[in-house]
Formats: sequence, structure tokens, C-alpha cells
Amino acid sequence: MLYIFIGSRLFWKPVDLEADISRTRRVSLLDCEGFRFMSNAKYFYYMDLIRFEILFRSDLYKATIKKGMFPVLGSQKIIYKKPLKRWQKFKVTLVLEGWEDNWAYHRQIFTRNGEVYAIGITKVGFWKNRDTQDMRAILAESGITMKDKAPPTAILNLFNKDYDILKNA
Repeated sequence: MLYIFIGSRLFWKPVDLEADISRTRRVSLLDCEGFRFMSNAKYFYYMDLIRFEILFRSDLYKATIKKGMFPVLGSQKIIYKKPLKRWQKFKVTLVLEGWEDNWAYHRQIFTRNGEVYAIGITKVGFWKNRDTQDMRAILAESGITMKDKAPPTAILNLFNKDYDILKNA
């Protein structure tokens, strides 16, 4: 996390929140279960890293963290197609799918040699004083010029029943 914060401030160019951002990584020995395939927990780790990178490399940092807000992950889903093996290089790409009142939705695509290995979908927001903040106002202050970008119905449907599950727990 410190590497991302320092790199984004000193070495990397700022990015536009509406642009896709990609990073190439390599599956290390410590990323693997049984030292063979990348652990499911590591996919979420790499998803977190790229989301924090766009936070620190864009004006989103000034509009949120510097104002006392902090990012929260409302929910996340992942669909695995093929396992990533030890020492393989892969690319993870973050795509902003859209937003609504309090949440923004991202797709994180794990690819290798142009083939999709996994896709993660996240629902993220910002909190301050125990309340989810207005995503439209945050994004407008961060430089997004579109007033609205509705998330695809398929993505919204992934998260529809989350709170029902919590109520019944």
C-alpha cells in the first residue's frame, strides 16, 4: 500500500477515473496454494491493489481521503475460469462499470496472453461519520464529466440480494 501511495505521488502519471487501468503482475510462490496455483485470496488482494492505485493516482484522493472519507467495500464477487500457475505473468485491468447514489461498480479482469482467467466485480463506496457518502458528488469533484453512468443490469443483479442474506443471518 505504501508502495502504491509513494509511486502514485512521485513516479506515476495521474490517471482519469473514467479510463481503464491495467497492471502486469507475476504469480509468486507465496501467492500459491500448495505452491502450484494462485490462491483465491490473492485474486482479491490484486483487486484491492488496483483499486487503491486508481484512488491515489486520480483526483479521487483529494475529493475523499483528504476530506476525512475512507473507502469501503460493500461487496465483491469473483468468477474463475482458469487457474493462474506459479511464476506466470498476468494482467489485471480495472474498468469503471458505473455508479448510483452511494456506490460505484468496478470490473477487474485477470488475463494472460489475451485470455480471460477470472473476472471480479466490486461494489465500493466512501464513508464519513458512519454514513455512505453521495457517489455522484464525489465523482463530479474528482473530474468525471458524465452526470450518470448506470451500471449494467447484470452487475446490479449480482448484488441485489446481499442485504437479504445479511438480514437472515
